[in-house]
Amino acid sequence: MSEQFTLIGLSDSAEPRLAPAAFETIREHRIFAGGERHREIVGRLLPAGHRWITIAPPIDGVLSQLAEADEPVVVFASGDPFFYGFGATLQKRFPGASMQSFPAFHSLQMLAQRYLIPYQSMRHASLTGRSWEELDRALIEGERLIGVLTDTRKAPPEVARRMLDFGYSGYRMVVGESLGGSSERLTRCTLDEAAGMEFGRLNCLLLEATEPPKRWFGIPENLFDGLPGRPNMITKMPFRLAALAALELGRARTFWDVGFCTGSVAIEARLRFPGLAVTAFEKRPECDALLEKNTRRFGALGIAKVMGDFLEQNHRALCGSDGVDAIFIGGHGDRLGEVFDVVANHLAPGGCVVMNAVRKSSAEVFAKSAACHGMELAEPLKLAVGEHNPVSVMKAVKPV
Repeated sequence: MSEQFTLIGLSDSAEPRLAPAAFETIREHRIFAGGERHREIVGRLLPAGHRWITIAPPIDGVLSQLAEADEPVVVFASGDPFFYGFGATLQKRFPGASMQSFPAFHSLQMLAQRYLIPYQSMRHASLTGRSWEELDRALIEGERLIGVLTDTRKAPPEVARRMLDFGYSGYRMVVGESLGGSSERLTRCTLDEAAGMEFGRLNCLLLEATEPPKRWFGIPENLFDGLPGRPNMITKMPFRLAALAALELGRARTFWDVGFCTGSVAIEARLRFPGLAVTAFEKRPECDALLEKNTRRFGALGIAKVMGDFLEQNHRALCGSDGVDAIFIGGHGDRLGEVFDVVANHLAPGGCVVMNAVRKSSAEVFAKSAACHGMELAEPLKLAVGEHNPVSVMKAVKPV
């Protein structure tokens, strides 16, 4: 193939406003690609005898057609082709291709301009065929202006309900539908209002903070919902922060909290390091509801929960081929040696495992297990706070 692409950005307007060079490019080409909506917009501009490649799932099939094209291709995309667009997909598939681009304003720029909102500090999050991760992270980090690309499953009402569910009520929402098109509609509303409204299929939204979100760090244990009659079944705040420091989560991508109970360690880790993928394990059924309540109380979106015996899980599927960067053993049911074996086998090279040991026997088993797996044992950090039992913060690091 020629591996030459010209990318042209479009709004939803039926009368596309393109640069003269873009119109000339269309006249000179014979092969075009884009979505069905793009074809409706530019159909009358295309030369007779042209060939159209529809960009729709499965994308691998589309890329194969583009690879087989023996002439340069014009690709139509929405807004800026290199803003969550098809441009990056082409670069990845055809790294040596020759490309030029005629971008349009992307939808979030258009929406900000409609309301005259300065958007130089806007944080972007795409939910289009993606998880909640980008939006969750922006909310946890307290961003004041967030632009969100939606899809039919993660539409404005679902976004609003999720934010309200996790306590992020200090935002208002601006929704733009069919921006640039004849059916364009703009809506500014509260999250409560948005949760009960209906919007067209083509939309995007802005979230504007109306009050500074609360940022937690070092959450007192009395603020967590705990097991009835067992107030001490929680990692106390000073010991929790010491363990998180020992885990070196600032350089980790993935973190497991084994035996989460109230979820205090997983929640604190997620709030302090919003880019961290946190998975929490627990076998006691009553702790399921506790984690749900506590994550919502503190706005700790995006924690993956795994219920059941830790030793019986499909650990490889949960951590992938790269392993886990950091693991905290909060509970082991008197099977510390077995738990440590699993942890050691799934820890990434250079990763660390930490446990707060109250009993001397637990510290000894931890140290012995680390030695059996050839891991480097750090000097235990011994802490005593108030009337709580002294704790040894144990840490072992897997060789690189």
